[in-house]
Amino acid sequence: MTQNTPHTQHSSKPKLNGNSAVVYYIIGLIVLILDQISKHHFEAVMDLGDTITLIDPVFNWTLAYNHGAAFSFLANQDGWQKWFFALLGLVVSGFIIAYLRKVPKSATLLSVGLAMVLGGAIGNVIDRVLYGYVIDFIHVHYADAWHYPIFNVADIGISIGMVLVVFDMLFLEKKRSQTTI
Repeated sequence: MTQNTPHTQHSSKPKLNGNSAVVYYIIGLIVLILDQISKHHFEAVMDLGDTITLIDPVFNWTLAYNHGAAFSFLANQDGWQKWFFALLGLVVSGFIIAYLRKVPKSATLLSVGLAMVLGGAIGNVIDRVLYGYVIDFIHVHYADAWHYPIFNVADIGISIGMVLVVFDMLFLEKKRSQTTI
């Protein structure tokens, strides 16, 4: 005689990145290298405030120094912000380095996003520690009517990375958690 038992669902833990997180560290390293090479290039060929028009009237290379954070936040302070933002970048980077090992392997978009933020954060921390400011050179604008704050490759990495992280949080994280029930 067979006994019918109700089907029980088992919660299975997802496989984590673990040692394979090195792939994402490499992505972060690529962002960091591209950032530092581009900054050193523009520092070598331009003087502060110089502009090279690429696509008139919307896109230039313009060498600028940002003593603050995004959009020059706190740039006009007495210098304490250099260490504050450098420390903040190091703390965030340390968290990402540790967390990438714990991210589920199936969360590729999240891992890539975190890696891009990591590379960008370290790139800007290097600038703050070495120079006391972040080197920026990408200038998007419309004639003299509108100017987006000048930025760099690290900022691109951080911005795209955060878009990927938020996209994962909004649309993919819940699906992942449902598949492990």
